[in-house]
Amino acid sequence: MHSYETQRESSDSSLCLFSGVCGGEFSILRSPQSVAFRDGSWPIPGERIPDVAALTMGFSVEEDLPWPGLGVGDLFHRPQATVLVTVKGVDKLPVKGFSYPIENAVPFSLDSVANAIHTLFSEETPVVLQLAPSEERVYMVGKANAVFEDLSVTLRQLRSRLFQDSSILSSLPLNSLIRNNEVDLLFLSELQVLHDIASLLSRHKHLAKDHSPDLYSLELSGLEEIGKRYGEDSQQFKDASQILVDSLQKFADEMFNLYGGNAVVEVVAVKEFNSPLSRKTRSILQASQSKNENPYNLAYPYNYDYSVIFNIVLWMMIGLALAVIVISYNLWNMDPGYDSIIYRMTNQKIRMD
Repeated sequence: MHSYETQRESSDSSLCLFSGVCGGEFSILRSPQSVAFRDGSWPIPGERIPDVAALTMGFSVEEDLPWPGLGVGDLFHRPQATVLVTVKGVDKLPVKGFSYPIENAVPFSLDSVANAIHTLFSEETPVVLQLAPSEERVYMVGKANAVFEDLSVTLRQLRSRLFQDSSILSSLPLNSLIRNNEVDLLFLSELQVLHDIASLLSRHKHLAKDHSPDLYSLELSGLEEIGKRYGEDSQQFKDASQILVDSLQKFADEMFNLYGGNAVVEVVAVKEFNSPLSRKTRSILQASQSKNENPYNLAYPYNYDYSVIFNIVLWMMIGLALAVIVISYNLWNMDPGYDSIIYRMTNQKIRMD
């Protein structure tokens, strides 16, 4: 059995390698024991990465995810935060943890996960932060406005933040990178954002201990710009890749510790996203034919409400069964002369007659 799984994993990875379909890597840097990620090389579709984030947080998805890399885990203890960092410009990063190849790396967003958090925890105002420093795109909701109000989000703010006394330039080995180069500054400013997020959150540790889950989605493209400027075989690109790996690992450890070991930190490394218009389409005739064809007589797929209805029916049946057992036991061991008002009234009526 073990040899079969090994052959399957190698065949999946070789298929991605030779077909060119897989164009990235999905890595799990840190995760709690309640989330069960499995070690393997199973490809994951790029458009289903938000569903992985939703399932790890305990949310339902509209379509079933037949991906063996994610197990069931503990249903009663879900992570308090999910951190997803997208790195553009490289197919894979030598990070520690489980890594899976990405099949059809299309652009994605965690808007569905953020909407689920707003819907279920609207009164508790969770922390939701979506940030792309190079594009000056930021989205903060809930307590994120108060926690990260001092976070540098524009390019001018990031550049000035780097030259402050408490910046990462004082402790970061630049090697072949240059401080005065615009491309290098963009890359370093993104690393500064990672450092500032963990630093600002450490000042509000009580937010990491509340009952509402938090969401962080960051997109880094500084490494991609360095590759375009110097080339992927240059020393600058190699140094920047190593600095980025060390910074991501440090950031993952800090966020994991701030949430008391109850956070999932994920990294998506993709060299270039495929066109969002290149989707797998089928004609109406093909869809109708595939709907009628079922050679193996398989059952229809369950929708996302199945688990809710199943739990309601299951626990109602268990409760009714326990109630019947308790009532039957009490009736069997009941003394009619002392415990039953019906028998008492009947006995008195017989005596009167």
